[in-house]
Amino acid sequence: MSPPWKKTIYKSVLLSFALVVTMMLLQKGNIPNQFFQSQPQKSALSQEETIKTQKRGEVMSLTNNFWKKAVDIPPPAVKATEKVVTSWDVTATNCTANLNFTREDWFKSLEPHFQQFLFYRHCRYFPILINHPEKCSSEIDLLVVVKSVITQHDRREAIRRTWGQERVLDGRKIKTLFLLGVASKEEERPNYQKLLEYEDRIYGDILQWDFLDTFFNLTLKEVHFLKWFNIYCHHVRYIFKGDDDVFVSPENILEFLKDQKGGDLFVGDVLVKAKPIRKKENKYYIPDSLYSKTYYPPYAGGGGFVMDGPLAKRLHKASENRELYPIDDVYLGMCLEDLKVAPVAHTGFKTFGLVKNKNSKMNREPCFYKSMLVVHKLQPPDLLNMWDLVHKHLSCSQKANIL
Repeated sequence: MSPPWKKTIYKSVLLSFALVVTMMLLQKGNIPNQFFQSQPQKSALSQEETIKTQKRGEVMSLTNNFWKKAVDIPPPAVKATEKVVTSWDVTATNCTANLNFTREDWFKSLEPHFQQFLFYRHCRYFPILINHPEKCSSEIDLLVVVKSVITQHDRREAIRRTWGQERVLDGRKIKTLFLLGVASKEEERPNYQKLLEYEDRIYGDILQWDFLDTFFNLTLKEVHFLKWFNIYCHHVRYIFKGDDDVFVSPENILEFLKDQKGGDLFVGDVLVKAKPIRKKENKYYIPDSLYSKTYYPPYAGGGGFVMDGPLAKRLHKASENRELYPIDDVYLGMCLEDLKVAPVAHTGFKTFGLVKNKNSKMNREPCFYKSMLVVHKLQPPDLLNMWDLVHKHLSCSQKANIL
């Protein structure tokens, strides 16, 4: 056993050695970087400053100067991690008017409904009132998504009895959803809401959010669906999205999709070099102060179009970097342009009717409908009648080869 004085000497030697090594490391500045990260204090950004530099549409690069070193060695790549959202995460409506531009002359000259739109354009997402995440719990070949209004129960009922039937067609699964806001007239809201909730208990096919169902809010309906789809739907191959006053042939859509090889498919009745309408009496009127370019980007008429499921997720991300625009189908065209995706025109999509003359008998000829993918516009009795004509023993001398 060693004497106590020897133990004291050993401890002193070891302590002295450790101190010498530490001093040498401090003098050379070689503190292991996995434990400490030396950053110039003047370059450090507060969280608030970081947010300010990432305004929509003008993302600024702050890292170039921050990471410059004496030796030009590229920093290791750092993967940005996105927050994974697994359920609808908007639970309250905290939205106040943006009054920043009320003193501007261009704003004062706008019609009241455009002023209202601009006051609240930044209010992008609202709470969900009726949700059905289970719709996307399994693989779906075609998700049918229909824009509807709370008061138009008859249109939804006609669609469920015709092209919106949930079924398996030649081994391919079809599911249906209706997108709604709340009744625009306050006095009608409680009664219509009760009726809608009862309707949903029967069919289980409604998504509803807490915003007013108005024309300018159709774009809200678009971005809410894209966000919902991004959260809940991971096994949807294609989406048909359309209005509640159209005739649709799921059989012809699936037949067309058989030959598609995948990718960024977005197909419909595409408008190229469409000009913004400047006549104030027109429903689609847009003032110069809201859109000053001569032409819109190419876009598909909102009556009905088909897109890839994966593209819908990319559109969601693109939409979050775009200010909302009053016309929903044009807004989607803007998002497609941002993604550098060109919508594809198809003659089977007739979102302005079969022929321009609305009184033409051709617009009611079932043999034409038999060959189409989407035709606009039919009221519920006409839709039910046309569906029966097309799907009964219809004898047509010639079927158009459009698929």
